[in-house]
Amino acid sequence: MGEGQETGHIPVLLAEVLAAARVQPGRRWIDGTFGRGGHTRALLEQGALVLGLDQDEEAEEAARALKARWPETFEFKRRNFKELKTCSIEHGWDWVDGVLLDLGVSSPQLETAERGFSLRSEGPLDMRMDQSRGRTAADLVNELPEKELSKIFYENGGEREANRVARVLVARRQRAPFRSTTDLAGVVAEALPHRRATGIHPATKVFQALRIAVNGEEEALLAALPQAVEIMQPGGVLAVISFHSGEDRVVKHFLRDRSSPWLDTPQRPNTLPNPQQHLRDVKRYLPTEEELVQNPRARSARLRVAIRNEESL
Repeated sequence: MGEGQETGHIPVLLAEVLAAARVQPGRRWIDGTFGRGGHTRALLEQGALVLGLDQDEEAEEAARALKARWPETFEFKRRNFKELKTCSIEHGWDWVDGVLLDLGVSSPQLETAERGFSLRSEGPLDMRMDQSRGRTAADLVNELPEKELSKIFYENGGEREANRVARVLVARRQRAPFRSTTDLAGVVAEALPHRRATGIHPATKVFQALRIAVNGEEEALLAALPQAVEIMQPGGVLAVISFHSGEDRVVKHFLRDRSSPWLDTPQRPNTLPNPQQHLRDVKRYLPTEEELVQNPRARSARLRVAIRNEESL
């Protein structure tokens, strides 16, 4: 999610987002993952009208500073981006010129040990974006059956040794439940000792997988993408930044399905017109070497952009 420049972090792929967005004064944008406001701030500076969404309480605090500076052109709602269309209509916008989604977790969230996202700093095993509701990562690790944990680790995190990790965690929780981030990270590292030489913590994929499961991130993305297309006016821009292959695959397939002129079915390949061909000019952007030097966390970032067709729905 977007980080604010006031925190010392640079929003990921910012130059590419602004170039693709072609922002003009008065254009309506929804930043569905406000974070700490980095991307929103840049859109506002270009003269855009922005509605920011985020379910994180700390994001709401960051939004107050932008509201004070841009009281007429910025509004914030503490909502999940899966409610994209509803929030837009509530705001009085039947259509928008652009939608931005910067998926994942923001740097400030990672650096706050109490949130439970960091595997290197001790904190409660929480990982909820909205800490007022829902099950925590500790609940999942301590309660889910072994097969379900393995599925989460493999599908959400791409952890190839998901079965082994799940088996070790279930055996350990029978002796003592997991409560802290460092406890879980340490046990996963012990289960995968051969990973230590890679320089990447052995528990990285497990933590990613748990965070996605705790927050229902894939479900929210699948719900938000078609809503974004529905409320975008012709020529509008959809921009999505993802940080792992699972999210990027969802976005890539959605953009492909909504931009292909033909339906590719086993029975009649490329012979039926696609009634949902709502997008065009699909492009992918990667971080530059210069950005990677300034912000190593951008190394896995992928920006995919598409333009709304001129035809009305």
